Amino acid sequence: VQLQASGGGLVQAGGSLTLSCTASGRTSNIYRTAWFRQGPGKEREFVAAVNWSGPSTYYADSVKGRFTISRDNAKNTASLQMNMLKPEDTAVYYCAVGLGVSICALPYQYDYWGQGTQVTVSS
Repeated sequence: VQLQASGGGLVQAGGSLTLSCTASGRTSNIYRTAWFRQGPGKEREFVAAVNWSGPSTYYADSVKGRFTISRDNAKNTASLQMNMLKPEDTAVYYCAVGLGVSICALPYQYDYWGQGTQVTVSS
């Protein structure tokens, strides 16, 4: 499975961005999907996850109410809609998928990772 993340960029605080992640190769609908991020000088942290069927989602407290994760299994894509962005959201954002139907928030539970896309929020 190969993952291609896109949609990052520079935005002012309070603005919005939508990240997309497209899977190719031996894809399956039975994948958990998540977004993680790594800010400057910080460890990689969990942002949001969605289970294989799409209706169940889970968010880090820091983004709850501002970010929305979704997936379209027919198109092998996952998206992260980010609203009310803050400077502390600045990071490289990674999409990840893993085998299994449940939501997980730990990096080791994900088997495939995209290359990352930079999000910079200016104050």
